[in-house]
Amino acid sequence: MTPFSSPAAGVTTTSGTTASASADWLRFDPASTTSIPLFDSAAIRRLEQAAYANLSPFTLMARAGAAAASWLTAHAPAGPLLLLAGPGNNGGDALVAATCLHRAGREVQAWLLADPARLPADAARAWQEANDAGVPLQVLVPDAASPQTAPPWPATAPRFAAVVDGLLGIGRNRPASGALAEWIARLRSLADQGVPVFALDVPSGLSADTGAGAPAVRATRTLTFIAAKPGLLTLDGRDCAGELDIAPLGLDYPPQDTAAAWANTPARFAAALPGRRHASHKGSFGTLAVIGGSIGMVGAPLLGARAALHLGAGRVHIGFLADPAPPIDPVHPELMLHPVDRLPLHEMSALVAGPGMGTGEDARRWLEMALQAGRPTVLDADALNLLATDAALAAMARAGTAPRVMTPHPLEAARLMGCTVAEIQRDRLGAARALAAQWEAVVVLKGSGTVIAGWGENAHESALAINPTGNAGLATAGTGDVLAGMIGALLAQGMAAESAALAAVWLHGRAADRLVAGGEGPVGLTAGELPRAARQELNMPSAWR
Repeated sequence: MTPFSSPAAGVTTTSGTTASASADWLRFDPASTTSIPLFDSAAIRRLEQAAYANLSPFTLMARAGAAAASWLTAHAPAGPLLLLAGPGNNGGDALVAATCLHRAGREVQAWLLADPARLPADAARAWQEANDAGVPLQVLVPDAASPQTAPPWPATAPRFAAVVDGLLGIGRNRPASGALAEWIARLRSLADQGVPVFALDVPSGLSADTGAGAPAVRATRTLTFIAAKPGLLTLDGRDCAGELDIAPLGLDYPPQDTAAAWANTPARFAAALPGRRHASHKGSFGTLAVIGGSIGMVGAPLLGARAALHLGAGRVHIGFLADPAPPIDPVHPELMLHPVDRLPLHEMSALVAGPGMGTGEDARRWLEMALQAGRPTVLDADALNLLATDAALAAMARAGTAPRVMTPHPLEAARLMGCTVAEIQRDRLGAARALAAQWEAVVVLKGSGTVIAGWGENAHESALAINPTGNAGLATAGTGDVLAGMIGALLAQGMAAESAALAAVWLHGRAADRLVAGGEGPVGLTAGELPRAARQELNMPSAWR
C-alpha cells in the first residue's frame, strides 16, 4: 500500500519514486504502510530553491494552481467558487487555479486582497494571466485612511458554493493582524455557517511548523504543496486543516531533505507487532502489572488493565493503593486484583505506574519500588507529578536502565520541564524532544496530534512522530489510563518502547475514529468503550496489517 492515492489522476507514488506533474494531488492516508515524512518551513524553502534552480520561472506556481484546480473540481460542491488571493505566492497559486477553472467552464470569481503592482514576480504573472483569460476579478485593498481595516464584503457578490483560501502561505511566522486577520475571521464565519472552505498549502494563519493558529482559517480540506508539514497535524492543525491532501508539484517524492518528523502510521510500527503462534500459551504474551488506584480513584487502573487485556497481554495484575483493595473486577474477572503490597513486581514482564496513584507518601514509596524493579515501565498521571516534584525519584528514574515510556499531557509536561503550558504548546515537537532527552525515555506528549519522541539507540531516524488518528471523543476522563494500559500490554509482549508507544497511540486514536464512524461519539464517548474498538482494529484484516 502506498502512502497516498490520487483519485483525480488514478496514479500512485511510492517511496523513492518521482511523482509526475500529472499526479496532481495525492490523498494523505493515516493507515499508510509507507512512511510519510513531515517537513518544516525551512526544509520546504530549501526544496523550493532547488526546484527554482532547475525549472523555468513560474513552473512551480503553474503546477500548484493546476493541482489546486484539479483538486477543487473533485471536492468542491457545484456552484460558483470564490478564490481569495493574498499578497504573496500563495495568492498567485489561487489566481492560477481560478484561471484553470474558468477556462474549464467553472463559474469562479477571484478577489485580490493586495495591490497588483506590489505582487512578487510569479504572482504578478498569475494576475496578468487571469486578467487575459477573462476571469472575473476584483481588487479589495484597505482604504488609505484605514490601512489595517479590510474593505467590506462586496454587496453584489453572489452566494458562493465554496470559498478557497489563498491568503497566506508558510512564509508568515507571526500571527495575522489588521486586514488579513479580518479576512481570516470572515472565512471562519463562513465555515460556521456551513460554507465549505478549501485551503491552499496551509490554512491562512496556521504555523506550518508548530500548528499554532490564532487566528487561523478553519478549512474543510487542505491541499498542501511539495510535502506535508508538521503543523497540519498537531495543536490547532487538525481543526484548521480538515482533510489533508498533498500536491508534490512534479518534484521527487518523498523529498530528499531532512524530515522534521514523521506521521505516525503503521509503517512506523506494524512490523514490530507481536505475532500469535498456534502453540502459544498465556505466558507467551507477558505479565503486566498496573500500579495505582488510591482511595476514590480505583477506576483508573481498572481502565488501564482492561485495555491491556484487550491488546493481548497474557496476564494482567492490578496493585491497588486503596485499602481495602477491590477483590474482583466483575466486568473482567480475568484481571488479578491485589493490595499493592502483595504484588510480586519481580514476576512482571512490564509495569504501568501512576493511574489514580495519588501523590502521598505511599504513592511515592511504590513508585520508588516500581523504578527499582528494573522492568519496562509506563510512567503516567500521578507518577509524572511525583517525578516533577521529587528530586530523588527523578534521579532514580534517570539512572534506571530499563526502557521507560512517559505519557504526559501538556500540564504534566510543563511540570516535568519546569515551564508553562503555553511554552509546551508553543513548540510541541521541541518540547517532546527535550523531555525525551531530559528523562532518557520515550515520551508521548498527548493532545491533538500527539507527539511521540523516541529515545535510545533503536529510536527511528528522526525520533519524532505525530499521530494522525483520534478525535474530540478522546477528550473525556480515563482515556489516558486506557492508553497507558495499551502501551503496557505491548511492552509486556516484548515490543521495544518506541514501537509500543507508536502502535498504542495510533490504535488508541483509531479506536475512537472507529467508534465515531459507527455513531458512538464524539459526544458521550467513554474511555471504557475504547479497548474493544482497539482490539477490533488490531485483529480485523485490513490493508495496514
